[in-house]
Amino acid sequence: MPDQDVPDYDVPDPDRVAQRWEMAPEDLDRLHGALTAAGYRVIGPRVSGNAIVLGELTSTRELPFGWGVTLAPGGYRLRQRGDNAAFGHSAGPGSWKEFLHPPRELLWSATRTDDGAGFRAEADRQQQPDKLAFLGVRPCDLRAIGIQDRVLGYPAHPDSGYARRRAGVFIVAVNCTEPGETCFCASMDTGPLAGPGYDVLLTELAAETEHEFVVEAGSAAGRELLADLGLCPAESAAVRRARAAVSAASAHMGRSMDAGGLRELLAASHDAARWDDVASRCLTCGNCTMACPTCFCTSVEDVTDLSGDHAERWQSWASCFELDFSNLHGGPVRASGVSRYRQWLTHKLGTWHDQFGSSGCVGCGRCIVWCPVGIDLTEEIAALRDELGPRAESGEPA
Repeated sequence: MPDQDVPDYDVPDPDRVAQRWEMAPEDLDRLHGALTAAGYRVIGPRVSGNAIVLGELTSTRELPFGWGVTLAPGGYRLRQRGDNAAFGHSAGPGSWKEFLHPPRELLWSATRTDDGAGFRAEADRQQQPDKLAFLGVRPCDLRAIGIQDRVLGYPAHPDSGYARRRAGVFIVAVNCTEPGETCFCASMDTGPLAGPGYDVLLTELAAETEHEFVVEAGSAAGRELLADLGLCPAESAAVRRARAAVSAASAHMGRSMDAGGLRELLAASHDAARWDDVASRCLTCGNCTMACPTCFCTSVEDVTDLSGDHAERWQSWASCFELDFSNLHGGPVRASGVSRYRQWLTHKLGTWHDQFGSSGCVGCGRCIVWCPVGIDLTEEIAALRDELGPRAESGEPA
């Protein structure tokens, strides 16, 4: 995708009080109505079963008002809050990735012509995707979308399906005021304050006696939408409360990780004993990569019907934890669990910098929560630092 098609977002400025408005909870439906009137399908969090998942919202009354979550390594459960916050929950099992980079996607199909002399091919990706509005994007997930933009949307050779879907997305982000027990976005500089990349930003202030939102725009499209809603300018006191709530969240992260020198640390760690320790616990199930909002690996499969008259090519999510993922002639390149876990963590936190200019981790903690055996990558990094000592700074293996 050419550079001029990259969305033009404002850089947040905490001192521009005049650019903020106040919104009551009942105004969320007006926001939803304005988005649907503009042709968007609104996607947001909602309670389904025993989790908060992402799906289409026909009304903002479907938001998880009054619900929070309790997180732990290998553990997730809903809990009722003491207020009626709509966005007072941490990242759930799904991420916005599934709407931009679908788990399974038809690339093209081919059908034998009536005369039997050839095939008629159809590229499914030529279809115009729906316009989507993401409501309730947390700062860590906003950064994850930005990372996937660099990986799939705006490189020299973009994924055309991703680029078309991404071009039509309107993002309503929500500053984090209550991180979960496994969150460490402050360590990765991805939250709790949302960076650029949103069209509209909400900061929710919820208590027993008050419930309101401080709202700001991050793009021309966001300013136009808010102007149509006719909101009142935010009072200075509300802006100060919003800032204080976000600042307080930085001090209440459930996890932390020293992100300094990770590229060098992991480059020096190839023969570290810690890899054997973590591999003895890892099931190589790939849950961490499926839950991760930035993992992007795929595989391609060709299928045909029994008659041989119709064939399809599908792209599906894949994982570097799968034995077949690195299979070449003669067998897999990474046959052991040790090598597969090392590959994942080394790429995510180390060589991702070489490829894409940043870490691939946004500190959302999903990989910790959805690991069946509760492997915590923040603990693994701390253990590697303890084991390698001075070697960690050089990046050179022993």
